[in-house]
Amino acid sequence: MNEEYVSLPLVKNPEEHRFELKVGEYTAFIEYKERDKKIWLIHTESPEELKGKGAATAVIEKTLAYIEDNGYKLIPLCPLVAAYLKRHPDWNRIVD
Repeated sequence: MNEEYVSLPLVKNPEEHRFELKVGEYTAFIEYKERDKKIWLIHTESPEELKGKGAATAVIEKTLAYIEDNGYKLIPLCPLVAAYLKRHPDWNRIVD
């Protein structure tokens, strides 16, 4: 994760069903669905202004840490999350 994102808090926004990472005036996010201690990650999006700067990766990493820290199991439907998991197979420990 890029150093500039480490201290930024991940926000779980249940009204919008999103995990959000606010970077300045922009927000990268992952849409999710949750049931019975399982979280489906559906879609990751980063504004054009943050593309290529690691914001999507940061929101994915922080979301995976949240899932693990809170005892959830992951169901990765988002292609970007699935690609991240392929590059970092150690996270398969939280995949359902």
